[in-house]
Amino acid sequence: MSSAVHARRAIVTGAGSGIGRAVVRRLLQEGVRVLAVDIDGEKLGEVAGGDCEPLVADLSEPAGRARVAEAADGADYLVNSHGVLVVKSIFDVTLDDWRRIHTINAESIFFLCQQIGPRLKPGGAVVNLSSSSAKLATTTEVAAYAASKTTILSITRSFAQALASRPVRVNAICPGIVDTPMQDMVLAGMARLRGMELSAMDEARNKTVPLGRPARPEECAGAIWFLLSDEAGYMTGQAVNFTGGLVTW
Repeated sequence: MSSAVHARRAIVTGAGSGIGRAVVRRLLQEGVRVLAVDIDGEKLGEVAGGDCEPLVADLSEPAGRARVAEAADGADYLVNSHGVLVVKSIFDVTLDDWRRIHTINAESIFFLCQQIGPRLKPGGAVVNLSSSSAKLATTTEVAAYAASKTTILSITRSFAQALASRPVRVNAICPGIVDTPMQDMVLAGMARLRGMELSAMDEARNKTVPLGRPARPEECAGAIWFLLSDEAGYMTGQAVNFTGGLVTW
């Protein structure tokens, strides 16, 4: 591995758990120094150390985003993997639910791309985490979340155009069912709302996936690393499905 790769630096949001944590570990394996961002300082403490520097920040607030942007000068990569969801009947979603989800999932990613994208080194890359729910409407219990993830696809396309001349590439990844704490919450909420046993709900969801299983966070992190790397140097503005065949468009 070249010394140039060892000198690279990334900012990863939502780094305390799930896909974000797996991305931090993969980047460190690739010799990339990481600024790990999360609202949960305790979880960050579990990944920090060595070439991983923690930063506790509330990305729903402009001040929190500004702190991350201030630390971003000279970075090569930005991975926006933070997000929240609410599992509710579509008819019970409140205005507060909607605003919280869209502030954290969409507004924050727009302004992180706006503030950090121009600070990345030429040849750098951004990956935004969207979701298969941005393309499917089968899980109406997360409709507000799905809407925010669809917005992320538009944000990705716009910044891919705006940053192309730098050049900084901007892509999105659309994971399906991934074995993370967030997916556990979705599964439990869906089972409750649909009056199903948790095991039956899990089996039914996995049957919708042609490969018949959820992804591991490490697998998703590998795909994200590909999008960041020079191997994907001619890709920008794309939404890459990572769904085990569940979504093919």
